[in-house]
This record gives sequence, structure tokens and C-alpha cells, in this order.
Amino acid sequence: MIDVFFYEAFQEEAEMIKRFLPENITAGFDWQTIQESKHNTPPARIISIRTQSIVPVSWLPKLSAILSRSTGYDHLIPLAQKAGSSLQVGYLPLYCNRSVAEQAILLALALLRKLPQQLQQFPQFNRDGLTGRECAGKTLLVVGVGNIGYEVVKIGIGLGMQVLGVDIVKKHSDVNYVNIEEGLPKADVIICAMNLTPENHNYFNADRLHQAKPGAIFVNIARGEQSPSTELLKLIQEGHLSGVGLDVYNAESELAVALRSGNPSQNDEVQATLALSKLPNVILTPHNAFNTYESVERKAAQSITQIQHFLESGKFLWPIPVDDR
Repeated sequence: MIDVFFYEAFQEEAEMIKRFLPENITAGFDWQTIQESKHNTPPARIISIRTQSIVPVSWLPKLSAILSRSTGYDHLIPLAQKAGSSLQVGYLPLYCNRSVAEQAILLALALLRKLPQQLQQFPQFNRDGLTGRECAGKTLLVVGVGNIGYEVVKIGIGLGMQVLGVDIVKKHSDVNYVNIEEGLPKADVIICAMNLTPENHNYFNADRLHQAKPGAIFVNIARGEQSPSTELLKLIQEGHLSGVGLDVYNAESELAVALRSGNPSQNDEVQATLALSKLPNVILTPHNAFNTYESVERKAAQSITQIQHFLESGKFLWPIPVDDR
């Protein structure tokens, strides 16, 4: 049996991991999720996933370790709790905070300038309805000023925006913190950069976003569970939001499999996301904000460091915190 099997390893990532893989470690790769691969049993005692694979409970006694190639680890907590101390569960430290922050701003600027509509109207060279808005002087509300959110704040300030931050922990002295009720009515652009907790599921629902300034733009590069697509679809259809940019999705595992397989999904969240994708003032990207050469290189190096450390010591260098098990 091989030492480790990497699921959800897209082409560039797999090639980068192989660059760092030492000769004494054997590995297998699949671009698919576990559920798409249709593997009945684990192909290795150590498996590595991202955020879309669903690990069968029946696999847990057969595994020594699960490594998620992600900084977030909320999807690992239920597995760790079910398996107990017999299963080592690890994640990666910071590798993509700048790349994700840049994508958040990219989505916001593209929506402010109506980029999807510009591309759509190029064949007719038609400028009607394409008047956009400049970002300078606009108010940017960053909800969740952690490692990614703080990068968003810095970029926003550099662009001349008035930047407000919302966070329970106010650890940055140069951030103008407000509470969410104060920030939403002022914001021209709202960017969700929160980590996912049991308390902030459905945080950006219709009731909360109705507090936002009419015509605001909403961007989520954090977790899809925080902004249900069914709610966003209502808000964009009624015109309360002028644009939506998403890189993460509620029911993301089912959405990804449905899109790749072409098989329809009956999940309301998946159907709402697909409806959003057809609208001209919505930009959806395939959970790709992390995906720069620089961050993929860091990610690959950290993944191999984790695997090597586990094989040598039986433990991950960066395990998920004990309090979350």
C-alpha cells in the first residue's frame, strides 16, 4: 500500500506536490473528491483532502491520519470527534491569505465596474447600461478581520476606500472597528472573511443583508454556509444588492459534483447557486481564490512537511486544536 493518497489534487497542485515529494514517500493522486472516485476503501492509511470530499465514517477505523490541504479545518472537526484519539487530523498554516484577499477585491472591483456585462456587450460594442462606480471614496466593510480580512483591509485602504472592520477580537490597532449593525447601512461593498463557527452559519441571511445600503455589493471568500444562496438570490432579484461575488458555496460538495457530472441536484441551495450563475451582476468562481503560483507552492511544501512529520513521529506538526476535537 502507498503511504499517502491525495484527493482533490488539480493538475498544477499535483505537479507541485510531486516536486516536493521525497523519494522515500509513495503517493497517489486523484483530482476527484472521495465520493466521485467511488473508492470503497481507503487507498492509503493517510489520505489528504481539501474541503469537498466526504470521508465515509466506515473509513475512520482504517485510517491513521487525515490531512486537509486547507487553512480552515471546520470540516475536519466532526471526523476527529467521531474517530477519537486513534485518528490524527491535520491542516495547513497560513499559505493563501494574500491570494484570497486579492480575489475578494478582484470580485468587488469587477462588480463595481460591471465587468461581466462589459464582456457580454463587447460583440455589439454597446456601452448602454455599463456605467460603473469607482472604488475610491466608497465604504468597504470587512466582516472578519483575521489573517485574510486584514489583507483585504490593507488593499482597500490602498485603493482609497473608507474601510470598516467587524470582528469579535479587535487585534489590529489600525483598523476602524464597528459593529455589524453600524457598518451595514454605510457599506458600498461588504466582504465576508470570517472563519466558520457554529454561531455564524447563515450569518448573511436576507434579514441581515436587508440592513445593508440598497445597491451594495456582497462578496464571500470565506465559507458558503455563512451566506445561503437561496437568500442571496432573493436579494439580488429584488434589487437590494446590486452585485454578488462568491468563491465559496453552501452545499459546496454537492454543487461541485453536480456541475462536474452534469447530473441535476434537488438541493435548494445548489439550485439557487445555479440560478445566481445565470445573472449578469453575479460572479461565481470555483473555490479558486487560493490558487496562485505562490500559494500553491507554499501549500505543497507544507503538505509534504506534514506528511513527513507524521511518518517520522506519528503526529502532525500542525494538528487541529485539541479543544475542537
